[in-house]
Amino acid sequence: MSEADLIRSARFRKEREAGWQRLEALVARAERDGLQRMEFSEARDLAALYRQASTSLAIAREISLDKGLLNYLEALTARAYLSVYAPQERLGGLFRKFFTQGAPQAMRRSWLFIAIGFLCMGMGVLAGYQLYLENPSWYHVFLPPELADGRSPSSTTEELRRVIYDEDPSASGLGAFATTLFSHNTRIAIFVFGLGVFLCAPAILLTFYNGLVLGAFYALHAERGLGADLGGWLSIHGVTEISAICIACGGGLQLGAAVLFPGDRTRRLALYHAGRDAAKLALVAAVMLVAAALLEGVGRQLVQDMVARYALGWGIGLCWLAWFTLGGRTRP
Repeated sequence: MSEADLIRSARFRKEREAGWQRLEALVARAERDGLQRMEFSEARDLAALYRQASTSLAIAREISLDKGLLNYLEALTARAYLSVYAPQERLGGLFRKFFTQGAPQAMRRSWLFIAIGFLCMGMGVLAGYQLYLENPSWYHVFLPPELADGRSPSSTTEELRRVIYDEDPSASGLGAFATTLFSHNTRIAIFVFGLGVFLCAPAILLTFYNGLVLGAFYALHAERGLGADLGGWLSIHGVTEISAICIACGGGLQLGAAVLFPGDRTRRLALYHAGRDAAKLALVAAVMLVAAALLEGVGRQLVQDMVARYALGWGIGLCWLAWFTLGGRTRP
């Protein structure tokens, strides 16, 4: 750099350096405390000084001032831009916005895909139930040994009844079954969402298969006159858990539908737009699975009355439904 350029660079810096230093101080405070805690005059100066610094950067690039000054201005204007224009939501605000607006609104927009998920599950339950009644050997086809956990058509009615109402499920084996069933359903939820992008078929088949498992297991107990008793036991956590699988299936189907039917958009763009709601459905399913685990771990032992079990499980189900249908609605 020539001596004239050095003089010009020094003069350029001297004329504007006070504003840059003031901007740097305001940016540091905005990064530390947020714009909400700044005085109005400070926020106004931050925006004005950011525009001045951007102009200085453009001039510096045009007249080719020293590289160190250019790097400094680029870094300063980038930080100022984020302070002025980036969303100012904190982590707590993002969570609150997700639960009060984002999640229920995404659920309502995706109602058709979620309904298809419930339909797939229901058809699987019906098929598993009917196939078992036709031939009990189907039970071993649908339920893997670790999931059946010793319960089979050869079990007596009293054995099945005892484990449903045992206050120590770990001793009876039903607790192990519930834990295994939860792990199984969690894997199914992950798979039906993740594989839904592959033209929807894997999500539909896995959800249907999960219904087959539930249908055959329920038919085993219904045949012995224990259908209502098992329904109460499953209601405590099953209403939440099974709904989570169907919601995850709906998210996967939404991704698959974007690939199959992109419309006027490219498949990549359609997948991007569908993924915004689908990802929220996956997060809702994850929250519901955690809630189901808590219900399964506590409610199953504490609540032994069949009517109370139905009331607890379906009451919580109504709470989920109220959240999905009423949350995030704008007031007139």
